[in-house]
Amino acid sequence: MSENSAHQAVHSQEPDDFAVQIADSVKSFVVAVTEIARGDEPGSAISLLLLEVSQLLLAGGRLGAVEDVLPEDRFEPDAGPEPDGVELREHLAELLAPIDVYHEVFDPYGPPEKPSAFRISDDLAGVVSDLRHGLTHYEEGRISEALWWWQYSYLSSWGSTCTAVLRALQSLIAHVRMDSPIGAVPDGADTDDDGLTDEQLAEQAGDLMAAELGL
Repeated sequence: MSENSAHQAVHSQEPDDFAVQIADSVKSFVVAVTEIARGDEPGSAISLLLLEVSQLLLAGGRLGAVEDVLPEDRFEPDAGPEPDGVELREHLAELLAPIDVYHEVFDPYGPPEKPSAFRISDDLAGVVSDLRHGLTHYEEGRISEALWWWQYSYLSSWGSTCTAVLRALQSLIAHVRMDSPIGAVPDGADTDDDGLTDEQLAEQAGDLMAAELGL
């Protein structure tokens, strides 16, 4: 056995029930979002994403509620090359246009600030990337490293991102089902030049959601 293999064997861990449940939630989210992105029905995609993000946040809540996880090694082992997420991001952007852009205040307890523009496609691709990083450690038997990463990234990144995306998705469905027009996007908030006015984007978003949800 090589020195590297021996090192991996020593540090390989058996996951307990908590680790297995968190890993299952992570795998389920990654697989589901990837499959949803390959579809061509925005209305059903929004409903499915709402469900998946909600389920992932339950796992995140459990990670946030437990005491800090400490990894076995002082320095994070090399997880190897990871997908860049560009393809996933592009598929989601195409699927969710023109309802991809939403607005959020980054820190509700911070200084007063204007809402910033974000994209659901960017956010979900970033979350998947964070989760995959921990999943690589998990599948290599580095359980404490995986849990540490998922806990840390939940608190620092994907927890707040998923919360913002969840609000955006819930708002979209609420606007349609309660027959409440979607407001126009503020001037300069979008990061792309779609060739449409804010009013046209808002009208398209409302029409698209109503049509896809059969309302």
